[in-house]
Amino acid sequence: MRNIDFMKHRKFALTVSLVLVIASLVLLLTRGLNLGIDFTGGNVIQTEFETVPDISEVRDVISGIVAKGAMIQHFGEKGIIIRTNEDTEKSREDVVKALTAKYPDMKVTGFEKVGPVVGGELRRQAFIGVTIALVAILIYITLRFQFRFAVVSVVPLVHDVIIALGFFSITQMEIGSSFIAAILTIVGYSLNNTIIILDRVRENWGTLSREGIVNLVNKSLNQTLARTINTTLTTLFPVVALCVWGGPVLMAFSYAMLVGMIAGTWSSMMIATGLLCEWQGKK
Repeated sequence: MRNIDFMKHRKFALTVSLVLVIASLVLLLTRGLNLGIDFTGGNVIQTEFETVPDISEVRDVISGIVAKGAMIQHFGEKGIIIRTNEDTEKSREDVVKALTAKYPDMKVTGFEKVGPVVGGELRRQAFIGVTIALVAILIYITLRFQFRFAVVSVVPLVHDVIIALGFFSITQMEIGSSFIAAILTIVGYSLNNTIIILDRVRENWGTLSREGIVNLVNKSLNQTLARTINTTLTTLFPVVALCVWGGPVLMAFSYAMLVGMIAGTWSSMMIATGLLCEWQGKK
């Protein structure tokens, strides 16, 4: 078994994460997020073609008309749905006019104006969902392990979510409802890694008085290191594939997963365990 002294660098790791969290919060307050149609409202235009063009061609046609990137996807055998952030009638007419000029056989089969009320409801439900999940996790781990284990498990989850939000704030990548799914997936993935490590800490807890908390945590991390590496890599490969080939529709989801996985692996190994060492050391 390897004997890597992870906890030797715990204060450095905690400092780095604290800086990243503060920077992410500052970015969220100053730059905000580039919210998509699901949050801000806009136009949904349903079209039908005799010969369905490529999504990239349609995107190029309307790229100079819509202020932000549009969400474009196939619908049925001959249909394409276009979602734009602008909710004005003029914007919709400009998009239809540009597409008709390029594709004379195109027909508009329907359109819908989505108001920002939907976006407000989504934000509220996302916040409630994440909050309930964190409280439930806190209660369960307190009953199953100890209260300190519960606290050091939940803190990394908040850390991972804030860093993912900071990444999207600095890149201004457009986010939609799939981003909420990615955030909840990140919470589950990070928690799974953290619980595996803390469960091994709990199993080794009987040697605390003899080894000390730092040596005990290091031993537990080394015992679960192979599992952590295998899980991370096998999950990372398909996520990277989504980032490269997933296209604009899956971009927010795939990049949120990528950033969240990296942050989650880091926080599981260094933040949760580092906080536990500092807490137990002070006690």
